[in-house]
Order: sequence, then C-alpha cells, then structure tokens
Amino acid sequence: MHTLDPHEGKTLQSRVWIGKIILVALHVVGAIGLSLPEYRDLFLKLTPFHLLATMGLILIYHRGWTDAFPIFGAAAFWIGFGSELIGVHTGYLYGNYVYGPTLGVMLWEVPLVIGVNWFVLSYLTGSVFHKIPNDWYAAFLGATAMTALDYILEPVAVSLNFWAWKWEIIPLSNYLGWFGVSFLIQLIWRKAKFEKFNPLATFLLLIWILFFTVLNFTVVS
Repeated sequence: MHTLDPHEGKTLQSRVWIGKIILVALHVVGAIGLSLPEYRDLFLKLTPFHLLATMGLILIYHRGWTDAFPIFGAAAFWIGFGSELIGVHTGYLYGNYVYGPTLGVMLWEVPLVIGVNWFVLSYLTGSVFHKIPNDWYAAFLGATAMTALDYILEPVAVSLNFWAWKWEIIPLSNYLGWFGVSFLIQLIWRKAKFEKFNPLATFLLLIWILFFTVLNFTVVS
C-alpha cells in the first residue's frame, strides 16, 4: 500500500483547499447574482455552465478511474434523464410539470443538464456515505439526502423558472419519485467497483444546502 510522504500530503491538502476555494467563490458569486434582480437574467443564463463547471471540478478530484466509473456515470445520467422524460410526458413518477428555458438545451422537452444534475448529486451523496458497510442502508441514506436537497431546491427552481408545476402545487409524488429513482442510482453506485471517496464531496454538498437555503429567502416570493 502506498503511503503519502509529508510533502505529498501537503501538496494534496493544498490542492483540496484550492478546490474548496473555487467552489465557495462559484456559489457565493452565483447566490449574489441570482439574488439581485438587475443581474438575475444574466446569472440564469450561466446556470448550466455553473453546473458543468462544478461537475468538472468534482471529476478533477475523483480518484477511482476504473472501467466501472464511466458505466456508473452513464447509468446515473440516463436513469435520471429518462425518469424526467417519463415525468414530463406522462405525469408519472413525479407529477405534472414542464421545464422552462433556464436550464438550456433540451432533448424531448427535458434539459440535457438535468442528467448531469442527477449524476453529480448521486455522486456527492454516495461519496458522503461511502464508509457505511451495508449497501442497502447506504443507498437509503443517499436517497434520503437527495430527496431532502430536492425539497430545499424546489421553491427556488420554481421561482427561477427551472420548471413549473401544474396548478403551482408541488405534489407528494415528486418526493416519492425522487426517492425511488435516487435509491436505484445509489444501489448502482454501491455495486460499482471504484474508489468512492472524493475530498470535495461532503464540502460541496454542504455548500449546495447553504446555497439553496439562502436563495429560498432571496428569490422565492
């Protein structure tokens, strides 16, 4: 087993701090821009790029580059994206809703970046609970965390026209559907054979919680 010498340890620690500073800067600037009406339209246009930049930073710090990792990534993307297709076109899984233009390029009326969102959120929550030995319990906790974050995110997303609900009511089925799809992806995460720890994962998940909590007070009417 390779052990880090003091110099390697300090270098890694410095790289992690750089990543954390970049994440804080991205989200502080984003929160301020979305909270100020005069800049909101500009920052809304940047939303897909913000998510892609966040994913890129997470991947830079990912260490488990085995053959199983891209398979998991593709599964998370397409299961999440496919569930949204079902939701938008049938009303099943989540309820009746439609996407607005904020999240960018769409395929069959669903923004492509939604698949990225499913991947990133699954990755973060899976990494946070990676030390739990029982796959089913870890998947349950990961799915619960994903659903809880969706609960915080929903009012913000509606206010910023990410998507809109029929009759402007967020149904219980949305959260039940989120939990079910999240649980499936979390199980795939657990079964896939690659390094599950990412030094930025817990930090970014906490940032997202704070980010959407702040926006609940600044953009939700």
